[in-house]
Amino acid sequence: MTKLGGKIKEKIRERKWNLKIKTWVLVLLVVILLPIDATLLRRDHVRMTELRDAVLSADVEEDDEKLATALADLKEFVFSNIVVNVVEENGVQRVTFGTGPFYLEHQYLRAATKALEEAESRLTSDSNSNGNIYGKAGEVCRALAIQNGWTWDNANFINCMVTEIQKYPAADDIQDQIMAALPSTELFRKNYASPVWAPTLAGFCILFTVIIVVVILIRMIIWIMLRLSLLFV
Repeated sequence: MTKLGGKIKEKIRERKWNLKIKTWVLVLLVVILLPIDATLLRRDHVRMTELRDAVLSADVEEDDEKLATALADLKEFVFSNIVVNVVEENGVQRVTFGTGPFYLEHQYLRAATKALEEAESRLTSDSNSNGNIYGKAGEVCRALAIQNGWTWDNANFINCMVTEIQKYPAADDIQDQIMAALPSTELFRKNYASPVWAPTLAGFCILFTVIIVVVILIRMIIWIMLRLSLLFV
């Protein structure tokens, strides 16, 4: 038993001499690499935010050509880089890879306005004893929208229009006509997902860090197993 124990100890000593890089050096490398990884990931996150802001700015300017270019730039960057992001849904924050959901509010408003104008032309009729009920509802609701700062996503303006129109006789089918004419908000909701790993500077640094951590864990497991084996010799 003594000879076996001596052989195990000898193997441990030989293994230590054969290791070209000591474990403490690997641990030090991980300590150095972790803030570098975090910095590179933050840099990519900031760049994504800048590109997303450019998209939203083009949306506000109502420049469809500029908006399309900004969307293409954002999509290309997100699809080829590791973008870690924190998004909030229903009051709960979670980590995701990508832009998270954002909305092209002004593009939607333009499309919705156009759809409502087309609905107006269908709803306006000389045979209607109440006249242009759409126009009358619009006068009331546009003033309320300006006063309350309503946005498209809560649908207050649309609900106001429907409520005002329904005050007039023979308006039973108007709500269905308006809602059918409005474009789906999902068409203006964007959410680009990034890969979990990409062949970028950040990606290779993270990969190198993971490999070192795995090597350290393997060495720890081997060391523990060898130490435990000494207890039974």
